[in-house]
Amino acid sequence: MDIFLQQLINGIVLGAIYALVALEYTMVYGILGLINFAHGEVVMIGAFVALTVIQMLLANGVALPGPAVAALGLLVAIAICMLLGFAIERVAYRPLRHAPRLAALITAIGMSIVLQNVAMIIWGRQYYSFPAVLPATPRQLAGATVSDLQIFIVALAAAVMAALLLLVHRTRLGRAMRATSHNPEVAGLMGVNINTVISVTFVVGSALAAVAGVMVSAYYGVTHYFMGFMLGLKAFTAAVLGGIGNIAGAMLGGVLLGVIESLGAGYIGALTGGFLGSHYQDVFAFLVLILVLMFRPSGLLGERVAERT
Repeated sequence: MDIFLQQLINGIVLGAIYALVALEYTMVYGILGLINFAHGEVVMIGAFVALTVIQMLLANGVALPGPAVAALGLLVAIAICMLLGFAIERVAYRPLRHAPRLAALITAIGMSIVLQNVAMIIWGRQYYSFPAVLPATPRQLAGATVSDLQIFIVALAAAVMAALLLLVHRTRLGRAMRATSHNPEVAGLMGVNINTVISVTFVVGSALAAVAGVMVSAYYGVTHYFMGFMLGLKAFTAAVLGGIGNIAGAMLGGVLLGVIESLGAGYIGALTGGFLGSHYQDVFAFLVLILVLMFRPSGLLGERVAERT
């Protein structure tokens, strides 16, 4: 029971991060029908920008508490990632909006590789330790351990996802996004600026990527130029699991995938004395993707039972 509760807590924390990253996949797909495989690299850029800002503040002896330093790094990362998302949409995807889907897919993969190499040129290939500026005091909960950092990650992710739902369902911009998702041509005839809506979608998704990048770096304590690749693939799996194009589905899929990974790796690790657990964690994610594509391609909250973004 202790193993179950501990891995459940770990899975919820990991799933919250997956859900944030998956939201951009599902928003872009809901509006453009495009899978933005460069999104994982935007997460990585956000993590590096925040790390650089935090290191500069600490090196200059800025008299601020750790959470304030982290908040400043996060704000700068959000701004840079929003600009990056806007540039990616304008440069890489807008010229191919009416091209065959394969061309856009290849461009997305190419953009991912470009961003990886740009990060490698700027920050190098080595792993960087993320400063422990956020409190990580462990607390006991029914035999399991949960830290302040884990609570903070889940709370922040929940707040961000709630804000996104309000944006999509309670604002004029959100109505424009949903109208564009259903029928771009008709939305344009009704006065919706399609280009603006699509650009804003990329900008909002990139802001979420910056938050996720800081979360995952603070959680694992490392930042690396290749960190966004696997995270992006798993977040895409979460989006497919929940129902690609459905915001609530991306949130549900992210949490479920994190819990499945943690429970699977935890129990296998316990049975093998910790030898195989972490090695099989990635296997569970892609096994879930295969099973979903085989038995329910529309996902748990796919178009048949829920409204698209």
